[in-house]
Amino acid sequence: MEVFWFIPTNGDVRYLNSYEGARPATFDYTRQIAQAVDQLGYTGVLIPTGKTCEEGFVVASSLLAATENLKFLVAVRPGLMSPSFAARLSSTLDRFSGGRLLINVVAGGDPVELAGEGFFLDHDERYKLTDEFLTIWRNLFTENTVDFEGDYLKVAGGQLPYETIQQPYPPLYFGGSSGIAMQVAAKHIDAYLTWGEPPVQVEEKIIKMRALAEEQGRTIKFGIRLHLIVRRTEEEAWQAANDLIQYVDDETIEQAQKVFSRMDSEGQRLMTELHKGDRTKLEISPNLWAGVGLVRTGAGTALVGDPDTVAARIQEYADLGIETFIFSGYPHLEEAYNVAELLFPKLPVQKKDNTNDRVFFSPFGGDIQSVTLK
Repeated sequence: MEVFWFIPTNGDVRYLNSYEGARPATFDYTRQIAQAVDQLGYTGVLIPTGKTCEEGFVVASSLLAATENLKFLVAVRPGLMSPSFAARLSSTLDRFSGGRLLINVVAGGDPVELAGEGFFLDHDERYKLTDEFLTIWRNLFTENTVDFEGDYLKVAGGQLPYETIQQPYPPLYFGGSSGIAMQVAAKHIDAYLTWGEPPVQVEEKIIKMRALAEEQGRTIKFGIRLHLIVRRTEEEAWQAANDLIQYVDDETIEQAQKVFSRMDSEGQRLMTELHKGDRTKLEISPNLWAGVGLVRTGAGTALVGDPDTVAARIQEYADLGIETFIFSGYPHLEEAYNVAELLFPKLPVQKKDNTNDRVFFSPFGGDIQSVTLK
């Protein structure tokens, strides 16, 4: 099991829809999170993409020197960058990171935001372009010279002179729930990602994706994107979930639902359908809570509960075939520690070697104090 965390490059919050306790996505703060996650033993981090986020390749490259083992899942955007330029970015960051780059292919999004980027293709055309993009991108890593002419993209004499550390190229991750998106994934992708839907829906996706990949003569891995709200007791966890949305009012939910409705993303539609804007019906499956999705796009669900319960729910997904879990929690710095301390001992993850760490408790100075020696 691989456990990833999240770098909130559009800012972090303590409560949704409130500036109380909010934090800007400064370099120092993102570095704090990355270093904590690296030291705690997470496999990697997802760096988000979009007009409100700092640019992912820049963020990842700036955090390389501050981390040792952490992998960076960074977005390439077909239609917003050329496949050749994306391949060069990928190649350089893979080499400079010592093979710590993973590629997140993001083809969808909000049509209004995409229009602001100068990108006007409709849903299905975006995925047809993505198919051509990934054909060129992959061939640049495996062929001396690439010539390609499709309906959307054309390359003549394309070359990528430098080899990557990861062969034949950094692994490709992808999330898309529509039929055409899943067909593109089956053809090109190494790991298929799903939002945190109930297990029965996730199982349906996995079965379908495995069949599509088999038709292409390929096998793929699977991952899931979820928030976590883990506390020592079930009662504390559900209280924390309710606290997270205490400033979310009906007007804000209504405005958010209008934004969601204009999107042509099948994945976002499925996320919205889980709660339909109704804050009274947010536990959509045992311990799976859709409160975040009331006002946030993308990952809208969280596993809520005590460590044993949440670990059991995670294992349910693992039993379906999920290998990569991309988690997050608000605020991300504190919750990275909280999840590692409470949940990691319950999960089949490779633990960080702490054999040289020592913690001593001292009665001197009034309160009990601890000192870590290395």
